[in-house]
This record gives sequence, C-alpha cells and structure tokens, in this order.
Amino acid sequence: MDYDYIIVGSGFGGSVSALRLSQKGYKVLVIEKGKWYKAKDFPKTNWNLKKWLWMPYLRFFGIMKLSIFRHIAILSGTGVGGGSLVYANTLPTPKSTFFNSGSWKDLNDWETELKPHYKEALRMLGAVKNPEMFDGDLGLQKMAEVLNIEEKFEATRVAVFFGKPNQEQADPYFNGEGPARSGCNFCGACMTGCRYNAKNTLDKNYLYLAQKSGAEILAEHEVYDVQTTGSADGSQGYEVSIKSSTKLFIKRKKIKAKGVIFSGGVLGTVKLLLKLKENSLPHLSEKLGEDIRTNNETLISVSGLEKDKNYSKGVAIGSILNTDENSHLEICRYGEGSDAWKLLHLPYVTGSNVFTRLFKTVVKLLSHPFDYFKIYFINGWAKNTVVLLFMQTLDSTLKFKQNAWGRMTSSVSTGKAPTPFIPESIKLVKAYSKAINGVSTSFALETLAGIPSTAHILGGAVMGADRSSGVIDKDNKVFGYRNMYVIDGAMISANPGVNPSLTITAIAERAMARVPHKID
Repeated sequence: MDYDYIIVGSGFGGSVSALRLSQKGYKVLVIEKGKWYKAKDFPKTNWNLKKWLWMPYLRFFGIMKLSIFRHIAILSGTGVGGGSLVYANTLPTPKSTFFNSGSWKDLNDWETELKPHYKEALRMLGAVKNPEMFDGDLGLQKMAEVLNIEEKFEATRVAVFFGKPNQEQADPYFNGEGPARSGCNFCGACMTGCRYNAKNTLDKNYLYLAQKSGAEILAEHEVYDVQTTGSADGSQGYEVSIKSSTKLFIKRKKIKAKGVIFSGGVLGTVKLLLKLKENSLPHLSEKLGEDIRTNNETLISVSGLEKDKNYSKGVAIGSILNTDENSHLEICRYGEGSDAWKLLHLPYVTGSNVFTRLFKTVVKLLSHPFDYFKIYFINGWAKNTVVLLFMQTLDSTLKFKQNAWGRMTSSVSTGKAPTPFIPESIKLVKAYSKAINGVSTSFALETLAGIPSTAHILGGAVMGADRSSGVIDKDNKVFGYRNMYVIDGAMISANPGVNPSLTITAIAERAMARVPHKID
C-alpha cells in the first residue's frame, strides 16, 4: 500500500484526521482540490475574482465557491484548510436540542460524550472572546436595547490571534511547535482571506502540525473514483483515482491505501459518494443524500447612510444577539473595498411570488432613489454595510441525488422548503435598519427565485443505528465498508442552529480518538 489512509479534503474534519492519524504512526495523504494560500496570496478585496471565487471553467481558483440548487444557494470554501480560509471565525457550542434530535439522538449521550472534544477543539483552534466592538456591533447592541433584550447581546468566540496588531511573534499556541503569528488589526477581511496572519486557519494548527508529524498534503487534485481491492468490503484496501483540478491538461493517477476518509464537505463528499454508489461502492446506504440541512438561516444586508460610520471594522463576526430560544442574529462584515457583492444585490423585499417581489423592488427604488443610488454608486459597499446572519434551530431537510447528467439536484424531504422570508428575520432586519439609519438589500436570487443562501450546508451522510437509518455509525465508520469514514459537515445529523465548524472539529476529534495506534 502507498498509504495507510487517504483523506479526501482538508477542512475541519480532514485536518483533524490528518493530525491525529499521523500522531498515531499512520502514513497519511491529504488530497485537496483547491490551492495552497499563504497570507500574501489572498486578494486585497473581493473585486479580485480570480483569487476570491472558485470557478475552474473561468480559470478562477479562489477560496470561495457558490453553488446554486433549486432550493438553496450554498457558499463554501476551497483550498488547503477548506472552509477555514473563508469562514467568519466563530466557534459556538450548540444548545442541548442539537444533541438530542436527529438520526443520531439515541446512539449516545452526545452532549456528555463530546464535552472534552469540544474543549480540545477550542484549544487547537485558539478560540477567545472578541475583545473589541465596532460600529456594526454597536448597532446590534442598540437594537437589543430598543427590543429590551440587551442582556442577550454578547461578543462572539472566535479563532483569531489578538496579539499586538500587525506585529509578528513566535507561536503562541503550541509551545513553539506552530508557526509565528501576527496580531489582528480588525480590518474585517476575514472572509476574503486573512492577509495579516492573524486568523487561526487550519493550515496554522491541525494541518501544520500534521505535516510536522509526517502527513503529506497534495493540493490542486481531486478524487474521482474509489474502488475496493481484493475484497468487496474494502478490508484489503482501496485504489483511489485522482486527477488535476487546476491544469488545462488533466493528469490522472491511482494511489492505494488501507483506508479512506471522506472530508470534502457536503458538496464534495455527498456528490462523490452518490457517484461512487452507482458502480464502485454499491453497498453504500440508501440514506446517502438524505437529511440535508441548513441552519434555517437568512443572509440580509443592511447599508448605513451616515457618513461617519465604518461598518467594515472588526472581525468578520464580532457580536451575536440571541433573539429567542430558537433563533439568533449575528453581524457579518467584509473588509473595506470588498464591494463586489453589491453587483448581486437588489433591494430587500418579501412576497409569495416573483411578480409581487419585483413590483415591490421597483417601488422601493422609486420611493428611495437617492438612498439606493448612494449604496450602488457612491458609498463603498463594505464600509457602509453589514450582513445580518439569522439562524434557527427549527428543522427541515432536503435530499440531494444525482441526475442522469451526473449533476447533484435537490428536493424537499421533510418539513417546509427553505425560505429567505422567515417572519422573525424580517422583523429583525427592519429593527436593525432603523437602529443604524440604513436600507436593506439581499442576494438577487432571493428576489427573483425565492431561493435562500447558506454558508452552513450539513448532512447527507448522517449517523444511524444501521444502514437503514444512516450512512455511517456513531464512530463515523461507513456502513458496508471497512476502514472507511465520513468526517465533515455531511456527518452532522441534526440542526445545530449555529456555525458548525467547532462541532465538526469536536466530532472529528472523537472519531480519531477511537482509532488505535498503528502496530508495526
């Protein structure tokens, strides 16, 4: 065998797996379709589409991918470090509801079981409370006061190094074993890639230490086939077929391993496994592609009209307001100059059909022409705009399947279809707009097609008691195959209602803790 384990993807699940397996003596290869990005490689603003967006057909090899389905538009990360390169740094722990619902609820006392692994994940990711509030956060605090829920407003817990701004110092996290770091300068550009070495992305902790322990990382390659060798259940190993993901002339190669870990996120793992189920891995569960969830969320932008404010200052998400027992609101920001999003935004309106929404859009533009003219043509969008991220623990699920052309499609499985027009969200957008004297806009797809956006797509390879109720068992092992795991957002088996990165990391830590050390 070439390797003990091949890990497909380098996000939160893949990076944890790479480090812990390497520390246990296994020979590990991580395959990542995105590129290596150092601090100097990230775009200064999101106008640099080639470095910001992942669109290989246009030769764009950036860190963010936008995938549009019938029921949802999904933002995800690409590159060595996966979603950590583009996510907003926040590391919340879900409420108890998450641990006691979904397909995994009866498999374990998850809240108790995962507690030490959450603690370790927080340590590894360098989580601390955001120490400073800025205009966008203060607007949320003002709104909380008006709504008489100020006690539910707080700073977020984030994976950022808050040393002296822009000053480099030796590794502050791993007793000198990690890379040097620089203090955050609150530029707000976390989601276009941190150019100041302050964001605790996975290439600065798990992956960095994994490489020091012997793991190999192969960037700009993707897996297109996985076949068993010698026996149908994979007990004698696998042959993994890879190809270049960025070259014009695609080179292909086959690598053998004793085990495979799928960690490409929902869009990578579920899509690949659906394809493999057709031929190479026919014993995968029929539950594959089911129980796809978002956090029942909306992403609505509010642009302030006061000249003396700068809403781009701060970390990407610096504050949170828990609006009720099922919901919360976060303030998201982009760095000054990252104004490209305005090209995809229309005035925020609601309505049951596209004609009603288009009519309301025209009315808004005609009734407030100067306000919208300033947003689109005069004021810097990022400097004057926050994105309100609203999330709920309330549940509904989608199903992904592969169509005749090999493309993944969505359908509603249980509950109502995701919608950008959630009553609680609508009220909060109005309240925040009033608090900062602003006007609201949203992603054009919401107005034109009623399709909401999410940065937290989860499920599709969930845990179950057996292959009739899940794709993997409680230890992340794939039913029907030996030495095969799913460890990424696809394993999440209930609605966390919060940013899931910490939870993915904690579950990955638990799964790897249960793998024995290699015996030579």
